[in-house]
Amino acid sequence: MLENMGAKIRAHRLGLKMTLAELGNKVSVGASTVRKWETGDIKDMKSDKIQKVAEALEVTPSYLMGWREPDEKGLTPKDHNDIAKTLNTLVAKLEQSGDLMFDGDPMSPEAKDSIISAMRVGLEMAKVKNKERFTPKKYKE
Repeated sequence: MLENMGAKIRAHRLGLKMTLAELGNKVSVGASTVRKWETGDIKDMKSDKIQKVAEALEVTPSYLMGWREPDEKGLTPKDHNDIAKTLNTLVAKLEQSGDLMFDGDPMSPEAKDSIISAMRVGLEMAKVKNKERFTPKKYKE
C-alpha cells in the first residue's frame, strides 16, 4: 500500500462524514481494520478491498493507489458504462469457459473479485491512454 493511501482514505471518509464503522460495514471489515489502513499499520490491502473502499468513498481505485487524481482521469459517464459493459462481457466469457482454476484448484470468490478489480483498473487505464493518444490536438488543453 502506498504511503498516502491511508491519508486519502481518512480524508474522504471524513469528507463524507462517515465513521470508521460505517466504512467498515460497506467494505465488510471491522472499524479497527479501517483505522489500521488509515494509520498505515496494515500496508498491503487486497485489490478487492481497494475497489470496495474506492466505491464507498466515491473515488477511483487509481486515485487511492496514487496513480491519478480525482476528476483528472478524463473519463465520461459513457466511458464508465463502456468499461462496465466490457468487464461484464469478459467475466461472462470466463465463467462460460468452465470452472475458473488457480493452481489446479477452483478459484475462491475472493480471488475472482481480485481479478475482476484488476481487470477494471486495467480497462480504465487503457481507456485513459487511448483518449490521450487519439484525442486531436485541437481538443487538448
